Amino acid sequence: MIKFFRSGNPLTVLLLLIYTLVVKFFYLLHPSTYLADGSEGLLYKLIVKWLHSFAGESPLFFTSLAILLILVQSLLFTKIVNHHRLFAKPTYLPAMAYLLFTSMLQSWNVFSPGLLVNLIMLWVVSSITSLYTRTSARDVVFNIGFAIGICGLLYFPAVIFCLLLLVSMLIMRAFRLAEWIIALLGLICPLYLMGTYLFLTNQITLLKMIPNIGLSLPVITDYKVWGAMVACLLFFFLGWLLLQRPLKKMLIQGRKIWAALIVYVAVAVLIPFFGIHFSPAYWVLAVLPVSLFAGNVFWCIPSDAFANIVHLIAFAYVIVMQYFS
Repeated sequence: MIKFFRSGNPLTVLLLLIYTLVVKFFYLLHPSTYLADGSEGLLYKLIVKWLHSFAGESPLFFTSLAILLILVQSLLFTKIVNHHRLFAKPTYLPAMAYLLFTSMLQSWNVFSPGLLVNLIMLWVVSSITSLYTRTSARDVVFNIGFAIGICGLLYFPAVIFCLLLLVSMLIMRAFRLAEWIIALLGLICPLYLMGTYLFLTNQITLLKMIPNIGLSLPVITDYKVWGAMVACLLFFFLGWLLLQRPLKKMLIQGRKIWAALIVYVAVAVLIPFFGIHFSPAYWVLAVLPVSLFAGNVFWCIPSDAFANIVHLIAFAYVIVMQYFS
């Protein structure tokens, strides 16, 4: 199985589609509508309201849409990875890992602000990787800041991803104060535009719904959440350790991209703690970059047989948690 995903053959996309149906079939059998816990942003509420206009409260529609988003994100993420040659050869292992690890927790397969933020963050990551080669990056950092601002309208604590942007700028480029100021202006711009729209349409009272942020230090008692997070962090650290040897042979840009992705994981893990109501569903923000390191685990295992055993253990855990827990 792993040798097929290890290959960069475009026909592997068909196998990924089948794989998606297998690991997500339980969630299609037991669909949910969408996440609404009070921490979601104003833009997310408007999107849900628009989807309601033609789909109603159909759980199957929202779950199918969530799974479709996950599949599309896995393919787009893999395209970015292969374009920048973060592995020695093109591979679909990050896509497989993302599909597998998002299947470990039901809330990661529910239509939520986190999935929409992940879609935008793919563009952010792609733009961050281009910072190293740009002589002037003012337009790029403004666009990245603007995208993160839109993420804040979907799920306000996502504005903390500005730390990813600022640290990535330090990693990729020499410090330029003008670029930092422009990045922060881009971050503020969507909030300003949304506030202007609400003011002009006499909906100014909705402004209080935008800064949904707090600080939560929850006691997690759900063993499924613990299992999913331990598995993700284990594969992240293994992927990081196995990366050390091939990292020495990479070009400087490749090393810097990997370093930025480590920052991405760290920031994404912390973001859910700043919601008004803590929800493990928002840890799906961290699963996206973690899947790259998990893919590296399968890539670095020299024996296909051993790699298949590791995959089978993770796959069996997913099935047990879904059907028998």
